Amino acid sequence: QLVESGGGLVQAGGSLRLSCAASGRTFVGYAMGWFRRAPGKEREFVASINWSGVSTYYADSVKGRFTISRDNAKNTVYLQMNSLKPEDTAVYYCAAGRYGTGSSSLQDFGSWGQGTQVTVSS
Repeated sequence: QLVESGGGLVQAGGSLRLSCAASGRTFVGYAMGWFRRAPGKEREFVASINWSGVSTYYADSVKGRFTISRDNAKNTVYLQMNSLKPEDTAVYYCAAGRYGTGSSSLQDFGSWGQGTQVTVSS
């Protein structure tokens, strides 16, 4: 089970840190990712990190503003979001990969959290 936290309402230019805690099983050895779905849009890739935390991948829209990291000892993955924009408003989902390598494809992720709402006001 994956449980996201840290969402909320923030003004444009502000920051939020999302956390995703895994319980019931360990996801050490697997990639982890963050995806989001804005109102009326498809779920889209945001960022992913490989099993060791050495390699990270980002959507172009968040590159340079968001940072994904993981703490395998705590079975937790994070998404630090800086310089937030109104277009970042979405429900953010944490996902556990089927493999150890990071990916931007939804099909490469098999376990999903319930999501946490992020709203950025202008």
